[in-house]
Amino acid sequence: MLDPVLRRWIDPPLDRAGAWIAARGVSANAVSLAGLAIGLCTVPLLAFGHYGLAMAAIFVNRLLDGLDGAVARHGRPTALGGYLDIVCDMVFYAAVPLGFALARPENSVWAAVLLASFVCTCASFLGRAVMAAGRGESDTGARGRKSIFHSAGLMEGTETILAFVLFCLFPIAFPWLAGIVALLCFWTAAARVLATFAAESNS
Repeated sequence: MLDPVLRRWIDPPLDRAGAWIAARGVSANAVSLAGLAIGLCTVPLLAFGHYGLAMAAIFVNRLLDGLDGAVARHGRPTALGGYLDIVCDMVFYAAVPLGFALARPENSVWAAVLLASFVCTCASFLGRAVMAAGRGESDTGARGRKSIFHSAGLMEGTETILAFVLFCLFPIAFPWLAGIVALLCFWTAAARVLATFAAESNS
């Protein structure tokens, strides 16, 4: 929901940084994998209660996630790069709830609920992209140039990162916060499915 607004602010500096990195021969795939490696550090950091460091790792991961696309646009964008970017994103999104589940036993059930909601949003998002590719639909570009069709939703990248930051700032409240975020994710998935059926019936 907030992604189009954020993109207007961050795209210009990311584009300049991406051009600088690409000019030095660094591939977009290398940036994606570096981001994933840093993102996975959140699991032990959260498990041992280092919430400030975990939040820093989250920010660096998201920065590199934005940079890999900019590097690709100034180099040689490939379908494999787009695929790798999505895989790295989904693995990172799963890592944060896992870290909180390991941090406190009372977090486990709500981390599982949150992970289930992430599966639903990912399935609704990727399934819609497959349908769009089959029908030759083009993306609006409101969320920047993407390798696949992006369907809008209440919980997108910006909202998820804001949720992760709140988790780190208020770790004691994780069960409550995770429950709220999971509810919003389930709502997003259901809304995407209904919108997809509506679009199909009107075509």
